Amino acid sequence: MVLYHGSLMVVEHPEYGLGRVNNDYGQGFYCTEDIELAKEWASRDINGGFVNKYEFDDSGLRVLDISDLGLLAWITILIRNRSIRYASPIEKRSAEFLLSRYLPVYEEYDVIRGYRADDSYFSYTRAFLSNTITLEQLEMAVRLGNLGMQICLKSPESFGRIRFTDAETVDGYHYYPMRMKRDRKARNDHMRLLEEDAVDGTYIRDIIREGGA
Repeated sequence: MVLYHGSLMVVEHPEYGLGRVNNDYGQGFYCTEDIELAKEWASRDINGGFVNKYEFDDSGLRVLDISDLGLLAWITILIRNRSIRYASPIEKRSAEFLLSRYLPVYEEYDVIRGYRADDSYFSYTRAFLSNTITLEQLEMAVRLGNLGMQICLKSPESFGRIRFTDAETVDGYHYYPMRMKRDRKARNDHMRLLEEDAVDGTYIRDIIREGGA
């Protein structure tokens, strides 16, 4: 498959063991099959950056598609890896419950595929943990949010399968506003969601009370 990595620099040789440990799926090399999305990720400001192109062969590798595990598994992995300063005892207790019941064994995989949750969309997860929105509302936010799928290389074996082929500069004047537009939409949708009165639906307190979904 062809993968793209948006960055401030050209990355010809992705190295195992580098990268932030508090990314969505832990330490790894994060890519996407969507070149336009990669260009947005490269544009942290109007200076833009680079989109790196790779060929990747995942045949024979252990690949985990988190969408196959359900939404609770996805947000539990996020909770496990993100740095969180809990805003309330309820939020902390909810996170601890999910970690005890819904955390899949994901570190044994070579490659992880799943949604990308930037800070704007991680706020939805925190609202769910705080009993502010329902699981159904969270699912709708993810489905309509156009988050984009990311592919994370986790193991030495996966790093041995990726080959750099090209890089091109990214026009930050074009893609940075697109990135900010996506962020504003997420924040505005989040505020509207918080204002909704969800009569029906499953709150985290219901899941905890029943001992798991």
